[in-house]
Amino acid sequence: MNIGGYMNKILRINLSSETIKIDKIDRGILRKWIGGRGLGVYLMLREVDPSIDPYSEDNKIFILTGPVTGVSGIFESGRWCSVTKSPLTYTIHDSQSGGKFGPELKFAGYDGIIIEGKANNPVYLVITEDNIEIRDASRLWGLNTSKTIDSIVEELRSEYGSDAEKFKIASIGPAGENLVRYASIMNDKYRAAGRGGHGAVWGSKKLKAIAVRGSKKPKVADHEGLRDLIKKLSKLHDESIAVSGLKMYGTPVLVNLINSVGIFPVKNFRGSIFENADKISGETLLDEYVDTKKSILESCWGCRINCARYTKADYNGEHIEGGGPEYETIWAFGAELGNDEFNIILRANNLCNELGLDTITMGSTLGAFIELVESGKYPAEKIKELDIGWGSKEDILKLIVKTAYRSGIGDELAEGSKRLTEKYGAVDYAMVVRGQELPA
Repeated sequence: MNIGGYMNKILRINLSSETIKIDKIDRGILRKWIGGRGLGVYLMLREVDPSIDPYSEDNKIFILTGPVTGVSGIFESGRWCSVTKSPLTYTIHDSQSGGKFGPELKFAGYDGIIIEGKANNPVYLVITEDNIEIRDASRLWGLNTSKTIDSIVEELRSEYGSDAEKFKIASIGPAGENLVRYASIMNDKYRAAGRGGHGAVWGSKKLKAIAVRGSKKPKVADHEGLRDLIKKLSKLHDESIAVSGLKMYGTPVLVNLINSVGIFPVKNFRGSIFENADKISGETLLDEYVDTKKSILESCWGCRINCARYTKADYNGEHIEGGGPEYETIWAFGAELGNDEFNIILRANNLCNELGLDTITMGSTLGAFIELVESGKYPAEKIKELDIGWGSKEDILKLIVKTAYRSGIGDELAEGSKRLTEKYGAVDYAMVVRGQELPA
């Protein structure tokens, strides 16, 4: 009997030996663990010793899709996830992302990729339905995420012509290369598997990027049953108030809503209502910064909500544009830091995307840092050239860059708020669970 949704092939790539294998997963396991996070946890428990260091070559990366990923007609089916041992929490950890990378991996004929070992020099992977290559990435090491993607597309153009544009690419930035404990994996330039430092695990293995391209389609076991289900769900989907709000404003629609019921964290969770929330709301974002036409192009594969925002702004003579920010990012560089200036949030979001940093942990770590400074627990001589406090602006942007490169103070911030506050005897300032910063 056909199990719909699966390609029943997982790539196993060992970067140490440069060997490539194709694994098949037993049907019973696929039915029980389903895919994505579930399958990743199952494989981690079977294959990875819990005592290993996350940056050890014995750690593995599981890049996985689910049974509905890339199945035509199923809406919001563009998701993929990464599972590994997190350098932030030291636990099995999953990080989720959208965009178009996940479905394209399915179209190449694979449900997932298992990355093992560690390359001697920087590498990137090119995966199609006909070929798998481990390529040298030395010239890409040090580039930000968007330049990495553009450079790979340009290189592939000599082989694939205009089809090079059809490759979907996930990459890390300088933060991953420098093992920042909350470095993200960026795909399709503006989508992030952001939480838990999966980008740093890529960096530890010298894996810069993965490019995928294919034309195969996942099989459907029961076409008629799927059509009936989609018809029923479509009606519920189209009548949903939540969906209509997300269509109009994207996830930033939550700012005013969450603030109105008194659960919008302010100044490192000291308060729960931000008096200037409207200045950084989804409504303000749409009115002043959103490029509606480009936002449609940024939609995730198979999505009927189209909550993606593409924004533009000019700040201090600099033009800023790109995907986002999402609700969590607006909070992390807004209310969390006592900042009500959207231009700073947009610039911070852009920097984190380019450098490959999780916006939630970056903002939360800065919130804990400001509280350390304010309380006098952080040495004043270390920040004599910086203006750090609630509502700080330009110097917050400087600290984001320093974090990605582990430069000066950034080396401490790169460890996350738990390790930072422990160092200065103020762990109560870290708003974390198992070492990972709380979302908003």
